[in-house]
Amino acid sequence: MRIIAFLMLLFPGILAVYGIKLIRDSFFGMIDSIYINVFVQLFAGLLFVVIGIGFIGGFLLRRDRRKQKLKK
Repeated sequence: MRIIAFLMLLFPGILAVYGIKLIRDSFFGMIDSIYINVFVQLFAGLLFVVIGIGFIGGFLLRRDRRKQKLKK
């Protein structure tokens, strides 16, 4: 069961790291071949970071609520 939870957090984590890489590359003007513009790459990077961190945060919040570890 812990392996499944680890994998559920691994893929959004990789997505967030890739988003950070895209943001960094767009600041330095390096465009990947699948993006047509620096701004498109920057927007995709921001989107990936928000989705990845949001999923991880939501997963941890749900787990803590289920185990009643949050204050009222």
